[in-house]
Amino acid sequence: MRRFGRTLVTAALAVAVVGGTAGWASGGSQSAVTGPPPGTAAWRADTAYGLALPDPATATPSEVARFFAGLDDARRAALVRSHPLVVGNLDGAPPSLRYEANRLAVAATGEARYASLAAPDRRILAFDPRGRGQVAEVFGDLEHAAHVAVIVPGNDNDATSYDSRRAPHTGPAGMARALRAATGGPAAEGAAAGGPVAAGPAPGGPVAVIAWTGYTTPVGVGLDAADGRLAAAGATRLARFTAGLDAVGAPDPVLFCHSYGSVVCGLAARHTDAADLVALGSPGMRTDTAEALRTGARVWAARGPSDWIADVPNVSFAGLGHGADPTSAAFGARRVPADDVRGHAGYFTPGTQSLAAFAAIAKGQAR
Repeated sequence: MRRFGRTLVTAALAVAVVGGTAGWASGGSQSAVTGPPPGTAAWRADTAYGLALPDPATATPSEVARFFAGLDDARRAALVRSHPLVVGNLDGAPPSLRYEANRLAVAATGEARYASLAAPDRRILAFDPRGRGQVAEVFGDLEHAAHVAVIVPGNDNDATSYDSRRAPHTGPAGMARALRAATGGPAAEGAAAGGPVAAGPAPGGPVAVIAWTGYTTPVGVGLDAADGRLAAAGATRLARFTAGLDAVGAPDPVLFCHSYGSVVCGLAARHTDAADLVALGSPGMRTDTAEALRTGARVWAARGPSDWIADVPNVSFAGLGHGADPTSAAFGARRVPADDVRGHAGYFTPGTQSLAAFAAIAKGQAR
């Protein structure tokens, strides 16, 4: 009975402290945005060209890719103009079409909070205005990249806040820019210094980095952050997103999963073809070991010495808590050096050991 009481106390503590990038504020329950994008009904009903358009709810990304491969440029452009929200979110559609569709979709909202996403130099790969909004942005040339990295963020991120003013190199867009620069891309700050994990011969080629805020994240700290409901919905979307990358010929991605985002990645792992999976600042991945993730990806984990996520109990009880610490020896992940990381969101700070290691992993050089 005493042991059971201790378990209840530990589970209650997990509810109180599991969180993400925003810190210790409490948050209300969120409704996960799921299903096909807005405009799907009109897309299904469109017979303008005598074509059966692929159903966004049931067509696989490979089927979508084959459909667009059979269209001429005029028909592709017409579908972008007529159905920007569908084309912009249709995994398997050519990235260049999705960029153009999402520029139109963002502009059509008429909302100032999204206006910057419609700038001509931005490559918005997904945009969904429902709820708090979801967005995925590409940094680099996805269609010609030799390597692809995907940033999967944690709490308090959405289409409005993901690129908002905050500490540099934090938030999904800031992390993506920092990683792109560290891999040799033309982002601010230049290449990161520091000792990467052991590197092998460089296979070469550019790296495209995607900031993927493609699921409904928890807000603040509360039950949403302590259970797996939003993570499960996000895992389904992440698996389909990565299948879409595969369908357009992109390399197998490296997933960089921060905080609650590592819970999403843990649940999605066996359904993706990721080359590597990196958990950083993780409260757990809903499994006891890396092997139990049932993925062919190499699994890595990082936690800085001052990251408050270390205070989160690694428990799983009655659906609450996310299980074992991925940085523990028993979990079996490869360790990423992070001794110079400050706080919960400092893993992509230029000059840190962690960012240098992330760059080596993203480029396929880490061993």
